[in-house]
Amino acid sequence: MCGIAGMTMMGEKLVDPGVIDKLASAMLHRGPDGEGRHERSGTTMVQVRLAIIDLDGGDQPFYEGDLALIANGEIYNYCELRNTMTDVEFSTASDCEPPLHLYASHGLEFVKHLRGMYTIAIDDKAGDQLVLARDPFGIKPLYYAETEDGFIFASEAQAIIATGLVEAELVADKQDELLQLQFTTGRQTIFAGIHRVMPGEVLVIRDGRIAERHNHAALPDGGTRGLSEDEALRLLDEYLEESVNLHQRADVDYGMFLSGGIDSSAILAMMARLNVRPVQAFTIGFDGTDVHDERALAQRAAASVGAEHEEISFTEDDFWTLLPRVAAAMDDPAADYAVLPTYKLAQTAHEAGLKVILSGEGGDELFGGYGRYRRAARWKIFGGRPMRQSGTFDGLGVLRREPTGWREGIAASEATESHSGRTRLQAVQATDIADWLPNDLLGKLDRCLMAHGIEGRVPFIDPVLADFAFRLPDRLKTSGRLGKVILRKWLAQALPVSEPFKPKMGFTVPVGQWIGTKGDQLGPLVARQPGIEALCQPGTVESLFSAAAGSGAKREKQAAWTLLFYALWHRQHIGGMTPDGDIFHCLENA
Repeated sequence: MCGIAGMTMMGEKLVDPGVIDKLASAMLHRGPDGEGRHERSGTTMVQVRLAIIDLDGGDQPFYEGDLALIANGEIYNYCELRNTMTDVEFSTASDCEPPLHLYASHGLEFVKHLRGMYTIAIDDKAGDQLVLARDPFGIKPLYYAETEDGFIFASEAQAIIATGLVEAELVADKQDELLQLQFTTGRQTIFAGIHRVMPGEVLVIRDGRIAERHNHAALPDGGTRGLSEDEALRLLDEYLEESVNLHQRADVDYGMFLSGGIDSSAILAMMARLNVRPVQAFTIGFDGTDVHDERALAQRAAASVGAEHEEISFTEDDFWTLLPRVAAAMDDPAADYAVLPTYKLAQTAHEAGLKVILSGEGGDELFGGYGRYRRAARWKIFGGRPMRQSGTFDGLGVLRREPTGWREGIAASEATESHSGRTRLQAVQATDIADWLPNDLLGKLDRCLMAHGIEGRVPFIDPVLADFAFRLPDRLKTSGRLGKVILRKWLAQALPVSEPFKPKMGFTVPVGQWIGTKGDQLGPLVARQPGIEALCQPGTVESLFSAAAGSGAKREKQAAWTLLFYALWHRQHIGGMTPDGDIFHCLENA
C-alpha cells in the first residue's frame, strides 16, 4: 500500500521538481517507509511506500527496458502470476512487479490478469505514453487533472490541490450530492477540475492529454446461475477460503476489524481456520448511549475461535476531539458517520503495531444484505420504491437553494446497471457497487486507515468471490425480511455462536445524541462558518441544531451531523485551515 502521483507535460515542457516534491509531501502518511521517483523528459512519477511485501527489495519504481511502473495496492495472485511467467527474470519479490511484465507482453490488456486492489501508473517511453489503471471495484483511489501545461495524477485529490496547479473550488452539483446523499457519484469530484479515474478504467495519456479510455467491468453480464443450496454452500466455502487466504499474504503482521455482524464474523471464522496463530481482532462500541452495541456478541465469537480480541470504546469526548482530524483525512468527502469509529479503530491497530487489516466491506452489496435492496427489487404495486429517493435536506427549509439534480448520478447508474437478463435485485446491487461502494465505504476505509499508515483489505470484494455472489439466485440472497441468506447459512455452520439469523441491526454511531447535548452551543458556531453561510438560510442552522436535541428528531439530527461534518471539511479543504484542537476550537477559530 502506498501513494502514487506524477505529471506528464504537453509539448516540450519539463516537469517542475517542486511540483513532485509537493505531491510526495502531501502523501507521506500513505507511505512512511520510503520514496522512489522516475524521471524522463516531460514525465515524472513518484511513489511513497508502505512496505508490506518484500520489505527490503520491493522499492519502486520497477523497470523493464523503456517501461517504468509505480503502484498503490496489492496484487494478491502475484505468486501464481510469477509461476506462469517462466521467461521473465524478476528483479524483486514484490507483488507489484508482475504487472510491469504483463504490460510488456499484453499491453493494455494486462489488467485482465490481475486479482487485487490497485492503482498503477506505467511510463511507456517507446509508446510515448503514460498509462493509468484502477482496479474494477475502485478499492484504491486515483485522481487526475488536465492543466494548462499537462496532466497530473495522485492517490488523493488534496495532493493535486497542494501543488497549486488546481484551485480548491467547489462544483455546486457535487455539493448538492454530498448534502443529500452523503457521498458523491461518478467521475467528477467535488473539486472543480479534479476527476476520478473510474473503477476498472485504463487511461492512456499522450502529450499531456487523455487519448484513450478503456474499461474492465467489475461484475459479469447476464442473470443468475441455477445453483442448489448445497452447491452454493460448497462453492461459498471454497471461494471465501481462497480469497481470505490470498488477502492474508503479507510479510508483516495483520489483524481484522470485528463488528459482531455477519460479514466480519465470516471473515473471523475463515481467518481462524487458516491461521495457526490467534487472530488479532478489534471491536468498537459506544458507552453510555442508546445505540445497538455488538461488543458482547463479537467477544463471544472471538473467544470461540481463540482470537486475541481488543474492545475499544468510542466516547463523546472522542467525537469532539477526533472529528476535525477525520474531516481533514476525507479530502474526497463522505459524510458517513462510520468514518469516526473506523478512524479510531485504525489508530488502535497502528498502536498495536499492525500494518494490514482485513475488513468486511462489500458483503452487503454482493450478497444482498440491505433492506433497501428488497424494497427496490419489489414491484411498485407491492410497495417497491427506488433507492435513495429522498435526500437528507428534503422539506427542512434549511438550504438557500433546494437541490434539484442531486439524484442524477444515481439515476444514471440505475440505467447503466439494468442490463438485459439481470434480475431487479441484481440491478440495485450493481447500482450500489458502481457508486456507493467506491465513493463512500471504500473511500472511508482507505482514508481512515492510510491516515495511520495501515493497509485495509476487503476479501469479499474479490473478482472470483464477487462473480459467484453476484450470480447467486435471488432466493439465496433474500428471503422475507432477511438478506445474505446463503452467507448466514454458511456462518451457522462455521461459527454458530455468532447468531447469524438474528435480525440485521445495522451499525449506528450516536452522533445525533452527542450533537443534541450541545446543539444550542454548536448551532451558532456552525451557522457562521463560511461554507455554511453560503448554503443555508439565516437562522435555520441554529434552529436545526436546537431541534436536534429532541428525542424524535431523527431527520434533524442527520441534517445537523451533515452540516457539522461539511463545516469542518470546508474549513480544511476549501479554507486551508489546519484541524488543530477539538470541534469547538476549530469552529471558533474559522
